Amino acid sequence: MACLLETPIRMSVLSEVTASSRHYVDRLFDPDPQKVLQGVIDMKNAVIGNNKQKANLIVLGAVPRLLYLLQQETSSTELKTECAVVLGSLAMGTENNVKSLLDCHIIPALLQGLLSPDLKFIEACLRCLRTIFTSPVTPEELLYTDATVIPHLMALLSRSRYTQEYICQIFSHCCKGPDHQTILFNHGAVQNIAHLLTSVSYKVRMQALKCFSVLAFENPQVSMTLVNVLVDGELLPQIFVKMLQRDKPIEMQLTSAKCLTYMCRAGAIRTDDNCIVLKLDHDLKHAHELRQAAFKLYASLGANDEDIRKKIIETENMMDRIVTGLSESSVKVRLAAVRCLHSLSRSVQQLRTSFQDHAVWKPLMKVLQNAPDEILVVASSMLCNLLLEFSPSKEPILESGAVELLCGLTQSENPALRVNGIWALMNMAFQAEQKIKADILRSLSTEQLFRLLSDSDLNVLMKTLGLLRNLLSTRPHIDKIMSTHGKQIMQAVTLILEGEHSIEVKEQTLCILANIADGTTAKELIMTNDDILQKIKYYMGHSHVKLQLAAMFCISNLIWNEEEGSQERQDKLRDMGIVDILHKLSQSPDSNLCDKAKMALQQYLA
Repeated sequence: MACLLETPIRMSVLSEVTASSRHYVDRLFDPDPQKVLQGVIDMKNAVIGNNKQKANLIVLGAVPRLLYLLQQETSSTELKTECAVVLGSLAMGTENNVKSLLDCHIIPALLQGLLSPDLKFIEACLRCLRTIFTSPVTPEELLYTDATVIPHLMALLSRSRYTQEYICQIFSHCCKGPDHQTILFNHGAVQNIAHLLTSVSYKVRMQALKCFSVLAFENPQVSMTLVNVLVDGELLPQIFVKMLQRDKPIEMQLTSAKCLTYMCRAGAIRTDDNCIVLKLDHDLKHAHELRQAAFKLYASLGANDEDIRKKIIETENMMDRIVTGLSESSVKVRLAAVRCLHSLSRSVQQLRTSFQDHAVWKPLMKVLQNAPDEILVVASSMLCNLLLEFSPSKEPILESGAVELLCGLTQSENPALRVNGIWALMNMAFQAEQKIKADILRSLSTEQLFRLLSDSDLNVLMKTLGLLRNLLSTRPHIDKIMSTHGKQIMQAVTLILEGEHSIEVKEQTLCILANIADGTTAKELIMTNDDILQKIKYYMGHSHVKLQLAAMFCISNLIWNEEEGSQERQDKLRDMGIVDILHKLSQSPDSNLCDKAKMALQQYLA
């Protein structure tokens, strides 16, 4: 079997208080204001990208002093601004850094700084507040404690594009429920933020859009208001639809889709409303765009987070909507629906439950019968997941003729389809019954198997070798398959071991030989093939440990003394010099290889 590399353990490194760090803090107490300013500037340069230095300075008490200087009336505006910049940099470190800043009551100090007439200082304070409020350890309620804060932030929106970007980002992160929505709404958030959707700055437009998505979420009052808002002569929903267009960044498309979705759910607009279809002849195109964007959104959200996948699937009627999307007339909607399901199929739990409850495999198999390549690639990739050993969908998929379909994909000119076809067959063959393995070999044909083993695409070759390994598992299956296809398989193995292939390819090939060597009668195909035996011997002495280990597995299976004919096999291998190599390998610095060699030598002594 192939070796698995263990992931190194990430050790936590405790901050060390160094003399240089102490020097930075000491300079903050210098009686000369100019030296204090220079000390803060030097500190700013020292902490950029240096989490260890940030932790050191926090431990040494830099934060209270920086906050003191930031709030002192006698401090120059330049000094206050630089202090805010350093505090923002400290907040960009670890979550523990943010906790330390919160413990020092940084938020009230920064909010007080927003009352300054100086724009640069205000922007520095807002930038720091943005960093702190977007941290998961900061309670959102801290923004709403003082009733004067929200109206003042609304007033600051007009000052610069930076104040617009930072304030919108703060609002979108701190709006976590109907109470927060009501506060922001009552203080004119809709009117104050709407015009920002046409800003020349993409960052401002994007943060304003995110604000509307959190304001409209499950909120009919906000949604009904948004419908009638005009920005430069255009209704807000029209602007959202324009942001769905394909030439817009995907983040913008997804967020605008969320806004429209929330408005539709609230009953504020209909998908056939003229404001959505932009007065085109039919609403179908834009309804499709909306569904496509929604499916893309869910696919993106669920790609790497199990909790989010669970929430999506548990949303009422959501799985039904996505499954229905597989039969949409629009190719783009079908593709987005398949991508969404593919994203959700990464969850072991959902494969075992929701995907089976909704019989997702049925419409998926229909999609695979007749679809463009772009859909086939994603659908076949998803099928690979549904054919994993623990998936309850595996059996009905097999019964529906999947073997023939997948074998057909392996003949595609598209490398991605060939990979997915053989990958799905590999999953299908894992711990499968003899009948399924026989069906795969019969449908695939020996000729096609050879073509795949000589495929120019490395992924195709590796997955084909994986299929062979899964086919050649459990002794009765190994012996049965090798009795009918042994000559061709041994020929393929020989060609690969002789060819110019990567270490990974040859390792997999040697593992296939090790499986053959584990058969009862199949091992004789190795023992009677001197060419193969010499190749195993060669790889035992190879410079790469992976290949040595794989060759060692072959030898161990051949000489195991509890099996019939082991003495004759041991004698033949001894005459070839295998025992001498085992003695050398028993002194290997690689502990795994050393142990395997010693274990093999024990078979000769038993």
